Amino acid sequence: QVQPVESGGGLVQAGGSLRLSCAASGRTFSNYACGWFRQAPGEERVFVGYISSGGLTYYADSVKGRFTISRDSAKRTVYLQMNSLKPEDTAVYYCASGWTPATTPNSYTYWGKGTLVTVSS
Repeated sequence: QVQPVESGGGLVQAGGSLRLSCAASGRTFSNYACGWFRQAPGEERVFVGYISSGGLTYYADSVKGRFTISRDSAKRTVYLQMNSLKPEDTAVYYCASGWTPATTPNSYTYWGKGTLVTVSS
């Protein structure tokens, strides 16, 4: 089992940066793809980006060029570096793991509980 746990959320001003972490206890975490999703109040959960087990990344257009996903297999941790943050990036950010990298939530098996990111204008 590779239950993810997110951390690193908080309050930041527009234009600032945050780095979210997604850690998992399972030894096979590095074999899984990891996706990031976010959900703003009253809205659906939407895709942010993913990283495959081999390190291939893919991003939603809304974050491309601002967000970067990386992984440290030795630490069993995946990171979401968020730069040039905008108020519309405010949401609860979720990390999910699964066998196949995908842009749809139902492709992922294990989900974290989320971490709140608030970007003030």
